[in-house]
Amino acid sequence: MELTQRRLARQRWSIRAVWLVLALIAVLYCAWRFTGPSPLQTNLLELLPQTEADPVAEKAVDTLAAALGDRTVYVVTGNDGDHAKAAAKALAATLSASGAFRTVTAQLPPFDLSQISGLYLPYRFGLLTSADRAALGDASMSLHDALLRRLYNPVHGAFATPLADDPFGWLEHWLAALPLATSNLGIEDGLLVAHRGAATSVLVVATLPGSAYDAPLEQAVLHASSRGETLLKAHFPDVTLARTGAVFYAQAARAAAEREVHLIGATSACGIALLMLWVFRSPRFLVLAFVSTALGIVCALAATMLVFGKLHLVTLVFGASLIGEAVDYSIQYFVVALGGARDRDGRRAATQRARSDAQRAARAVRPALTVALTTSLLGYAILACVPFPALRQIACFAIVGICTAFASVLMLLPELMPRMQQRYADRSGHAIRASHASHPGDASHEPHRHSRALFDAGGRLLTHWHALLDGRRAWIVAALLLLAAVPGWLRLSSDDDIHLLINRDPSLAIQENAIRAAIGIDNTAQFFVVRGETPEVALQRAEALGARLDALSGASSVEGWQSVTSFVPSARRQAADHARLAKRVFDDRAALRTTLVSAGFRDDVADAWLAAWQKPASAVPLTIDRWLGAPWSRPFRHLWLDAADTGVRGYAALVIPQRVNAGNLPALVAVAHALPGVVFVDKAASVSKLFGAYRVDSALWLAGALVLVLALSMFRYGPRGGIAVTMPVLLAIALTLAAFGYARVPLNLFNCLALMLVLGVGSNYAVFLREGCMRAGADLGAVWTGVLLSAATTLLSFGMLGASAMPALHSFGMTLALGIALAVVLAPIGMPPDSRRTA
Repeated sequence: MELTQRRLARQRWSIRAVWLVLALIAVLYCAWRFTGPSPLQTNLLELLPQTEADPVAEKAVDTLAAALGDRTVYVVTGNDGDHAKAAAKALAATLSASGAFRTVTAQLPPFDLSQISGLYLPYRFGLLTSADRAALGDASMSLHDALLRRLYNPVHGAFATPLADDPFGWLEHWLAALPLATSNLGIEDGLLVAHRGAATSVLVVATLPGSAYDAPLEQAVLHASSRGETLLKAHFPDVTLARTGAVFYAQAARAAAEREVHLIGATSACGIALLMLWVFRSPRFLVLAFVSTALGIVCALAATMLVFGKLHLVTLVFGASLIGEAVDYSIQYFVVALGGARDRDGRRAATQRARSDAQRAARAVRPALTVALTTSLLGYAILACVPFPALRQIACFAIVGICTAFASVLMLLPELMPRMQQRYADRSGHAIRASHASHPGDASHEPHRHSRALFDAGGRLLTHWHALLDGRRAWIVAALLLLAAVPGWLRLSSDDDIHLLINRDPSLAIQENAIRAAIGIDNTAQFFVVRGETPEVALQRAEALGARLDALSGASSVEGWQSVTSFVPSARRQAADHARLAKRVFDDRAALRTTLVSAGFRDDVADAWLAAWQKPASAVPLTIDRWLGAPWSRPFRHLWLDAADTGVRGYAALVIPQRVNAGNLPALVAVAHALPGVVFVDKAASVSKLFGAYRVDSALWLAGALVLVLALSMFRYGPRGGIAVTMPVLLAIALTLAAFGYARVPLNLFNCLALMLVLGVGSNYAVFLREGCMRAGADLGAVWTGVLLSAATTLLSFGMLGASAMPALHSFGMTLALGIALAVVLAPIGMPPDSRRTA
């Protein structure tokens, strides 16, 4: 006997040690990840799925986002131009001194424009603007007149070329047409300045030394910006400052998510703690419940970061609400252990049987928790199948969390519970004996009489409520509810616009709009991707696309576009321009030389220019690689993706329209469809379309999940019992949809996916009641009290998501709260008709 007790003691300590080691590993791993570079992900693109069928289009989205993501833009505006310029210089000095940026540019450094003209000079005989090309095609054009206009033109742009190298000015025209500036900005006193009415705006651009989504960098940039803003308020009160950049949006999203994590986590934890104290009247039960929940949360954190490498803030906020579901298993165990194991005379089991009672309670509650876990896993497994990175993270987090909580309730809590039960029994027995001594036959002074009273009240409530939903009345109630739901279903609508699910900081959005209006840049996220098997094919297709865009007029016009072909024409076009010059200009070199000399060119200058034409190198085209090798091409390199960038065989060019709106969007899509190798990329529209498709598909997923839950329930409870257990959650889903219809709330994908969790979580309540009816000696009052407590904790946690500022989580939370509330109210329908009632 003593040997058996020692063996059992070693077994108990082994179980505790295993759980302790698991908890330490998870905690240490989480601590290690958070002490290094932050694993929290705030990049919105990481939240969205890959929507483009072409992987090159997805790469283009990432490339464009990266090109813009490391820039931070400040605009200082004032009615006094000198003050605005002085303020911009002071701001730049403050930002530069902060050390938060790699570079800060207000005054442009001296730049030798000859670097640009020097790149194109060797290829000048193959570079013609559209205007020069048209002029050369006019048979009436006189070379002599064209030469005189060049000689006596008093106006020259920034790229004035030497007459000896460019007698007719064709290269100068080409350089002047380069899209180096696509805004209202001009250079004044070395600053980039824009004038709009009486206001003068000065641009200050800073580049980041790292990722805009790195937490320490975000704080450093925010601190530097605040110091700069304080400086301007103190010394330049007449100017205003606007700022924009991915780093500010990322920091705002991180701060908002952290606030919500604290709010949801603290509110859920405090509310759940108060409810459990009110029901069980013992902080020890609260500690045990949170031990199980904490194990689930920390293991879920560790597993998610291990699997995905990063933890999106949406996952973290959702994880804070998981506490409500994870604690359900502990609650059900407690009510079975404390509320359902009474002797015939109503007194507790003997103290020496506390340990066997704890194990017996675990065995008794295991079937109910297993069925509940299975249905919950089914809902989360469907989320894991949706190709949304954040939803997959949420599914992974939840699956690991509730599985860990489930295992800890059945394996760890029975090892920790006996001592608590013993103290409970000691106090109860002492109180009962004292009560019997002072008031024979009166046990009203039991220390936990409040819990007993709650269980009894819950039993009476369940008896009356089940009487209304028992037998045939359940079918009548279900039919009436479905009939009332039909008008709501008919009013259902949908809205899958991704912008409705993005929470942008209002102050940052206002500043961004002010900056765009001031400097005249419309930073569109819609663009074309032009693919080709070779660089030449890609450039030719991009030129064809540019010609189509130029041909658009009226409301369909795009008011210009950016493309790599503006810097590097295709070899075919360069060869055509070279051939045009050969036919129209250099066909009679003697006459051309006479024209040059008669216009005043020295003989050696004319001969040198003609000799340059005759060199074989004059017909060699400018290549993409040559242009990419020039340092000044860096701001425009995102317009080209080579084979290494695309990750597949082939090359791609980006063509970015300057204006995209609802009026010209159909024309742009039609242009893309009409040209080979051209794809119009609209990430927001693609995601919205995908949202709509998956919202429709979710109806099939939900139906399939319902069939699986029904099959599982029928396997466990028989055909009639399975239908009865499934009916409450089915009605809850139907009524939730009707409520959205009556309230005229458009459905989105997150509403529909939340219904999966309503199915997975809401079906648990009918299961708990059904299993309670199947347990011999179970106190249904305690079981019903536990169900109500479980629903309340779930509503406290998941329902708090409805208060989230993140629209996606708000939709999730509102749907879950309504569905779960309806599921628990209708849960007694799942009880068998002959279940005994506790009075």
